[in-house]
Parts: sequence; C-alpha cells; structure tokens
Amino acid sequence: MSASRISPASLPSHPIGVFDSGVGGLTVVRALMDRLPFENIIYFGDTARVPYGVKSVATIEHYTQQIADFLQQQDVKMLIIACNTMAAVAADKVRASAKVPVLDVIEAGAKNAVAHTKTGGIGVIGTPTTINSNAYARAIHQLNPATRVYSQACPLFVPLVEEGWLEHAVTRLTAQEYLKPVFVESIDTLVLGCTHYPLIKPLLLDVCGNRMQLVDSALSIADQTAEILQSSGLANPAHSMPEYRFVVTDLPVKFQTIGERFLGRSLGKIELTQL
Repeated sequence: MSASRISPASLPSHPIGVFDSGVGGLTVVRALMDRLPFENIIYFGDTARVPYGVKSVATIEHYTQQIADFLQQQDVKMLIIACNTMAAVAADKVRASAKVPVLDVIEAGAKNAVAHTKTGGIGVIGTPTTINSNAYARAIHQLNPATRVYSQACPLFVPLVEEGWLEHAVTRLTAQEYLKPVFVESIDTLVLGCTHYPLIKPLLLDVCGNRMQLVDSALSIADQTAEILQSSGLANPAHSMPEYRFVVTDLPVKFQTIGERFLGRSLGKIELTQL
C-alpha cells in the first residue's frame, strides 16, 4: 500500500475502520486488538443484508461502497475489508475511491501464503462464493506465478461455527471429509479463506497434523496493518484505553452471543444504523 493513499487529514488518534457483511469480521477485529492494543477501532457489520454471497456483483459493489463511505465519514485512518466476498468482488473499486489505505483479507492471506510456502503448493479453503470467485488463486498467482493453488469449498463450516460447534465431533468429521482431497495434493500451506474459520483453527490444526501450516488471514491482516501504520507515521502513540465501536444495520437475536464468541470478549454497546 503506497503512502500516497494516506489522507493529509488522517491523525494517529483516528480509528481503524473494519467492515464485513455480518459477524465474521470480528475475528479480524480480535486479531487487531491483540496485535495493536492501543488503536481505536470501528467495526461495521451489515447484518440486515447478510449473506452477500447470493447477491449480484453490482449489488455487492454498491453495498460495499456505501459502507466504505460511511466509515470514511467517521474519520477512519484506514479501511479493512474483513469479508472475503466483499474483498473478492469490490476491493479494487473501494481502493479507487478511498482517501485512506485499504487492506483486504484476500490480499493479506495471499501474501502470507506465498511468503511461507516452501514447495510452492498452496491450498485454500473458503465458502463456495469465495472459492468460485477464484480471488485467492488470482492474488497468489499475481505474487508468484509459479505457485500451484488447490481450492476447496467448505459450505458447512460457517453454520457449524455459528452454532458454536467448535470442537464438536460433527465438525471434526466434516473437516476430515473436506480436507481429504486437499491432503492428496502436494501442498505445504493452507489458507483459511473465511473469517469464521479462525474459530476452528485448533480443530483444523489437529486434523491436518504436521501435513501443512495454516495461514490465518485475520492474523495476516493485523501484521500488515501494524506495518503500514508504523511506516506511515499513523500508529497511535497514546497508550490509553482505546475506543471500540460496533455498528450494525440490524440486531438479530443471536448477534450478541455469536459476536462475543468471535471477538473473545464483550461487545459492549452496539450501535444500530441505516445506510
């Protein structure tokens, strides 16, 4: 991300804006909180219009741009697209119009995978929408055309995670089934291409054994954020308690429960807004 994207109006005390179509991006917020404990963060979840995966490209682009505009009105110093569907479809459009740096989970995960693979064999697991978009494979091949990418859709992981079945026997059996064809390929690195998947990372590590290393896009993007804030002079120098805001477009009954599971702590007050 070039420093030319840094807005002259941005201040180190301004928040980082993170957004997703729903609740999954809270795993990115969790990684940011751990990696950058003094940064202010605004999270936006478009809970009224989730899921995005079934919508047209034009609609996803429109919704994504609306959210990016809303967050820029909140004086964010950086935008993080924490939704794989949004990143696959609309990241370039958001970057073209944004006045601040824009990071996305696909680019971050791809960079990390290319940096870590020793054999050039990379696996990607994600939702059917993300896998069908081929966005990870494209991003990985742009960075290193010699890599071999094997992608596997895992549609049942999201509902299992949202049900809270993180260590359940059913989730383990599902993972074993999904990863069977992946294990056959000569892969040494596996990208978790969905923001829900970090919650089942311990289970996936167990199922994979020592066959391959896992790349968590949430951790990748937290590292990337830290680097850019440092190099651009926008890291928050204040070592006081940060402000966290959680903004949603609808408050489903289970949002608080699921959200706190993803975040690993209390969400506190949740703001409701309409775009």
